[in-house]
Amino acid sequence: MKISEVASILEAKVLTGGDMLDLEVNSACGSDMMSDVLAYVKEEGILLTGLINVQVIRTLLMMDMNCVVFVRGKIPPEGIVEFAADSGVAVLQTELPMFESCGRLYTAGLGRKCGNEGEADV
Repeated sequence: MKISEVASILEAKVLTGGDMLDLEVNSACGSDMMSDVLAYVKEEGILLTGLINVQVIRTLLMMDMNCVVFVRGKIPPEGIVEFAADSGVAVLQTELPMFESCGRLYTAGLGRKCGNEGEADV
């Protein structure tokens, strides 16, 4: 699934990374705990979170992820958006809650063929 499709499905605004919308993502992780992301994410994908601090972008960089979706209407501070842009991370923002966002992406087919024994990461 392309990042542009993720943005459409989640009715999300693109805050940075407009040039990355054609990149493919194969999985998603929804978490406000960056320690869980570090422990359980197995492949490149997108992160859905309501946490709005610089550690989110740093975690993405460590995990070779290139897109974050801030959920629940959370708007990250400009410094975080700038750091993401400088780091090559696309930033999306949606008013949807995390549960619905993950459900929409799973229903659209994201994550159904990743993880252990066919389990989805969404």
